[in-house]
Amino acid sequence: MEIKLLGTLTANFENDAWTPSAAKHRQVLALLALRARRTVPVWELVDELWGDQPPRSAQATLQTYMMQLRRGIAAVCGKGGMVRAKEILATAHGGYVLDASPDQVDALTHESLVSAGLAMARKRDHRLTSELLNQALGLWRGDVLFDVPLGPVLRVEVLRLQESRLSAFEICVAADLALGRGIEVLARLTELTARYPLHERFHLQLMLSQYQAGRMWQALETYRRLHTRLVTELGLEPSEAVREAHQRMLRGDAPVPAAVVGDWDWGMRAEFGHEPLHSSGPA
Repeated sequence: MEIKLLGTLTANFENDAWTPSAAKHRQVLALLALRARRTVPVWELVDELWGDQPPRSAQATLQTYMMQLRRGIAAVCGKGGMVRAKEILATAHGGYVLDASPDQVDALTHESLVSAGLAMARKRDHRLTSELLNQALGLWRGDVLFDVPLGPVLRVEVLRLQESRLSAFEICVAADLALGRGIEVLARLTELTARYPLHERFHLQLMLSQYQAGRMWQALETYRRLHTRLVTELGLEPSEAVREAHQRMLRGDAPVPAAVVGDWDWGMRAEFGHEPLHSSGPA
């Protein structure tokens, strides 16, 4: 079995592809996959499908959706397919459970790899941090659940996964910079700063990457562009961390304190141990 959520929804059961086409069936399968081997209560599925205005027949309709999902799974399972389908999509006390292991759902594999990467980051093992987080990021094929309607429950799950991906990018790039891979991460950081034009850490990392690559003028232009956007759109100056890196570059000093490239309290401290960096999402 393999269910992919980090992009368009796709599913394989018993080595044969089958993905429901109906919108609500896709919502149900996606939510069950995100909670693989955990019971999803009926009330939570109803909330996802209809929000605060469920029809009177909500539970009966949900049962119909489950029956139809099992029929689809059974069709690709061959002989004894319905028995197998009921094992895969099981009824549990008060809800339903999808019998899939975490390594069969890409979103859960991503979370496991990110967790392992963070553990290596805390040990200051930059090589393994980069390896694990790059594996996690490589699972993404586009925006999570790109082609699935999002109710209130899935919407929260999507935001959580997006934030996990963003954190993985931050720490992975930091580890790569610590390993002296400034040139290698230039393309990634150029894309990230374009997608998140007010995200200070990505801009600081891009400045450092450009500096490592011997492109001082680009690093200074990156600072100027960020400064203009922060002042114009938020009425804020760049953080002390970014300003200090800029001044060190102007003085010709090495602008890469260990904290910037990985030797910091991962996910908690700002790069230079000063005030938090602004990390606004897309403008």
